Amino acid sequence: MTDEVSAEILATHLLELAKGGKRLDGRGMDELRPVKITKGFVTSADGSALVDLGGTKVLCGVKLEMGSPFGDTPNAGVLTTNAELVPLSSPAYEPGPPSLQSIEVSRVVDRAIRAAEAVDLAGLSVVPGEKCWICYVDIHILDDLGNLIDAALLAASSALSAAVLPAKRFGVGEDAPLTVKHVPIETTFVRLGESLLVDPTSEEEAACQGRLTIATDEEGNVCAMQKGKVGAFSPQDVVSLAERAQAHGDRLRALIREG
Repeated sequence: MTDEVSAEILATHLLELAKGGKRLDGRGMDELRPVKITKGFVTSADGSALVDLGGTKVLCGVKLEMGSPFGDTPNAGVLTTNAELVPLSSPAYEPGPPSLQSIEVSRVVDRAIRAAEAVDLAGLSVVPGEKCWICYVDIHILDDLGNLIDAALLAASSALSAAVLPAKRFGVGEDAPLTVKHVPIETTFVRLGESLLVDPTSEEEAACQGRLTIATDEEGNVCAMQKGKVGAFSPQDVVSLAERAQAHGDRLRALIREG
């Protein structure tokens, strides 16, 4: 039996399960997989966190260095986000230039952090127009069992919340926690037939007819959205999913605070 035929049979089975309100792993339609957050996982980073979302493992390290601000934002620091899909994390990943999937993860996570104004970039200015902090957010996918975007932002938000400005190392004062103004969380849903499932596994992602990722903050704001796959979502779907995303976001933000 070819891989294509096997995938088609599995997709058909997932659709039949969804019709009856069931999922292959036994979860409910609005139930997340188990989540574990380990802050400070990499001691050499200025902030780090390892996230395990139902077996999808993502490591994020934050590095803060001194540099020059951009010419159009002389009074602000610099934030740069990068995601790497480690080949060992999935048979589908290969060594080489960044894939479209890694680029999407980087951009969607970066957009949520910026739209939520999670990091106080103005507070990262040291000498306006000359010197500022550059905040590198490096995301490494260690094991992909589905829903990379949510796990990646959860790791990034956790690492940022634990980050410390290494002022002593650069001779600009005393070390201090990085100012994090907001904590964005992304929640991804997929459509299987008429059902809308949260936190999809890799099998559900492959079989779905549409994907919608919604970023929320602790103040109840929708910060960003990302549509994937070819299926459609109605306005009523989007409103309902935004409410579900906020509820899940609140729960995950509580886990970050506890970590």
